[in-house]
Amino acid sequence: MLAAASAATPPARRAEGGVQPPTFAEAEGEEVALLEVRHPDGRMSQYPPPDRWRDWTEWDGKHWPRKVARRYTLVPTICFNCESACGLLAYVDRETFEIKRFEGNPAHPGSRGRNCAKGPATHNQIYDPERILYPLKRVGARGEGRWKRVSWEEALDDIAEKMRASRARRRDGIMYHVGRPGEDHFVNRTIQAWGVDGHNSHTNICSAGARAGYAFWSGIDRPSPDHSRARAILLISAHLESGHYFNPHAQRIIEGKHRGAKIITLDPRLSNTAARSDVWLPTWPGSEAVVLLAFANHLLQSGRYDRDFVRRWVNWEAFLEHAPEFLESPEARGLAEEANARRSAGTALRFEDFEAVLRALYAEFTFERAADEAEVPIERIREAAQIVADAGDRLAAHAWRAATMGNRGGWQVARCLFFLNVLTGSVGTEGGTSLNAWNKFVPKPFSQPPALTAWNELHLPHEWPLAMYEMSFLLPHFLAEGRGEIDVYFTRVYNPMWINPDGFMWLEALRDEEKIKLHVALTPTWNESAWFADYVLPMGHGAERHDLMSQETHHASWIGFRQPVRRVAMERMGLSVERTWQANPGEVWEEAEFWIDLSWKMDPDGSLGVRQYFESPKRSGEPMSLDEYFGWIFEHSVPGLPEAAAAEGATPLEYMRKYGAFEVSRDQFAPYESEVAMPEGARIAEDGRVLASDGAALGVQVDGVCRKGFPTPSGRLELYSSTLSGWGWPEQRHVVPWALRSHVHPDEVDRSRGEMLLLPTFRLPTLIHTRSANAKWLYEISHKNPIWMHPEDAERIAVETGDLVRVETEIGWFVDKVWVTQGIKPGIVAMSHHLGRWRLTEGDGIGAGMSNLVTLESSREGPHELHIVHGARAWSSSDPDTSRIWWEDVGVHQNLTHAVHPDPISGAHCWHQKALSVRKAAPGERHGDVFVDTRKSMQIYREWLALTRSAVDHSPDGMRRPYWLGRPLKPTRETYRLPEHPWGRTP
Repeated sequence: MLAAASAATPPARRAEGGVQPPTFAEAEGEEVALLEVRHPDGRMSQYPPPDRWRDWTEWDGKHWPRKVARRYTLVPTICFNCESACGLLAYVDRETFEIKRFEGNPAHPGSRGRNCAKGPATHNQIYDPERILYPLKRVGARGEGRWKRVSWEEALDDIAEKMRASRARRRDGIMYHVGRPGEDHFVNRTIQAWGVDGHNSHTNICSAGARAGYAFWSGIDRPSPDHSRARAILLISAHLESGHYFNPHAQRIIEGKHRGAKIITLDPRLSNTAARSDVWLPTWPGSEAVVLLAFANHLLQSGRYDRDFVRRWVNWEAFLEHAPEFLESPEARGLAEEANARRSAGTALRFEDFEAVLRALYAEFTFERAADEAEVPIERIREAAQIVADAGDRLAAHAWRAATMGNRGGWQVARCLFFLNVLTGSVGTEGGTSLNAWNKFVPKPFSQPPALTAWNELHLPHEWPLAMYEMSFLLPHFLAEGRGEIDVYFTRVYNPMWINPDGFMWLEALRDEEKIKLHVALTPTWNESAWFADYVLPMGHGAERHDLMSQETHHASWIGFRQPVRRVAMERMGLSVERTWQANPGEVWEEAEFWIDLSWKMDPDGSLGVRQYFESPKRSGEPMSLDEYFGWIFEHSVPGLPEAAAAEGATPLEYMRKYGAFEVSRDQFAPYESEVAMPEGARIAEDGRVLASDGAALGVQVDGVCRKGFPTPSGRLELYSSTLSGWGWPEQRHVVPWALRSHVHPDEVDRSRGEMLLLPTFRLPTLIHTRSANAKWLYEISHKNPIWMHPEDAERIAVETGDLVRVETEIGWFVDKVWVTQGIKPGIVAMSHHLGRWRLTEGDGIGAGMSNLVTLESSREGPHELHIVHGARAWSSSDPDTSRIWWEDVGVHQNLTHAVHPDPISGAHCWHQKALSVRKAAPGERHGDVFVDTRKSMQIYREWLALTRSAVDHSPDGMRRPYWLGRPLKPTRETYRLPEHPWGRTP
């Protein structure tokens, strides 16, 4: 319990009517020299020195010119407002335990003391007057908005009972659906301990295309560029201001530019990244692979590629051996057949023959073709290709969403991009592009549950055996088809009805108590999907919880420690805090403690085998504490941390509580070159793979030396993918890097009939997907998402900036205001995807200053309508700023009108939409109007489903999926076997 805490309990915690503004105690002031940090780009920052973080005094700027001192304890934590895991320092008052502000943590290796706008906005989230403070249980129909406050004990008992019953019947009835994990292993370990295939994610609306492209090459699914030391930085889309690891990457991209690196950006929109680039290529969406292959062809034809790297690390012999089976070019096929004929006569395959075939294969990707398909001046294509060639092995390239997630076949964009790294030998080099597994560090806990023995068909159905990963955005379509049902459904940092395409299909699913029997929304704030939950359980924000995070932000590996800053501050002051909720507002729990208690109640006597993974490693039969859990990891699983802590006379846990981060290693280049010892009984296979006596791959032989290599079937980088060929995709355009025709190729968009391409994927750097609505500072900066339109198109349909425009999609339409700008290509309209939040009742749900009040009109037969009653308004609350809301337009929820487009290989939702018409709104069509017919939704879904090639028909070994491909939680090998009666197939 919270010992002797009543006098020091923060006012925000005591208030029953909501979170109150912070108050701070006065203190004696003194002058202290600040820590001066000079950044690699020449800038200077100043921070309180770490030896004074525990007790820091400074003047309160709000009282200037009077000198009023405030006394704080500075607690490091990790930002949770994107996946970058940047470091924050919380200034916590030593008497009231209120938080003054959040600033950067200079001890953090990734962010180095600097943050974007989203980091300081954590303060808005902590003091959000609309946040949920207590557990709520639905008492009316789903979506009716009737709730009662319940105790945590009641909620835990009810949920655990239903989980226990589900687990007794089957191993696929519990589903944890997460958007942004914000941590690296705790919840996955929890799900694995439950023994269910329950992990579902948002990856297939986020990064599945890029992941597939990188994985087919290397067995690792994400890049990790060394931007700051590159000669050339090649970016797909607006990575500088809104990329996946925005702040850490942005710092290093600009550092690289200051050191002379050239930036090339492919983006149809004039983003801030494009504006800072040396070469901006405003490519037509879907043409990116053609442009990248034109760069590759330039390298091949001019001989400006790293022959030795390609010879040693590319599976060129397998390529040559199989080339006659898939090559379509008569010249290339003829050369390959000659090489294989010589092999049949006893001559080994020659690298020179491979080079000749490769040049013939890619010869069609000329600068002229690239300029024509991308609708970009050829001079820019040529200039960019020369920059890539001049970069040598210092080419830092990155793709994450953008083209890889916008287009059917977008995974080939990542394949073609990494092809340039392979040709230049810039794989794992200084200034080049590494892979995330080399720079991301995930430590092991004290006990790990065994691999799963279950396979949830709602996650990875047989039609998508190569998906990266769960087909999460199709869940309502699968449920509508009768593929299954869910006993207990958790949503966490995830708002599926709002963020996914085809949101009204989600509305239908979330309302159906037969298909989703219990929905538990774990969220600090209201969102559109939580409104349709059975329980809404308040979880802490980023500064109110414990997590471990590591990201591949640069050429080093590090670990960050997220902490509940009020709890840590109280403990520093000698107060005993048993559970984090005791230091948080209201009864806001932290998630790790929730999972411990829920798992304990799910398996109270240990008979399910779940409880053992949540028992204390020191106190037999008792639940573990988070100090025990993380303390064990820091002491046993983080190399170098115990030594660093000992040097300061601290335990590893104390060290991490003080600094919040630790650098594990740096500048470990080309790990695939590491030599591997040959154990007794090992053998070398015909393809060079070094295999242990049990058949496990140990490495690959390269020039007579056993090296670590890559986690692919060949141990090398796979230009030719035997996996794609063997699993039903043997064509040239699939098995090697190639340009696949997008569903929004110019030939698919008839501009003469008024059709246009809707680009809905770009992000605003100040917003946080669905989490921005409780951050007032961020919403004041960015709160509307108008339709970007080129002046040529605006003139054609007779609209000006501010006019209403109606955009018709395959399944419906929406109305929004237009912004006429030359910053977008003709033929394309673009909208940011962050905005258009809504609530159904006045006074409840998302804050009135950040959402539209709407009406929903739904029919069981398909048609759904959403209409805005009014936009944002000022309102009265404990925060005086809510009465100062000056904006009204908070955007339009466009995703409702997007048909699902599941890529048949990667499983990614292909976000780009063909707008069947874009016209000036007619009288009676109002801003924010949305109409969707979910009968059309199912029709479009089935059209894309028909493009797949099922494992039932194409699996080469009777498995559901290639075992070597990753999964977030990987079942046993035996579990991969296809079922006797796959769904949809007649027994």
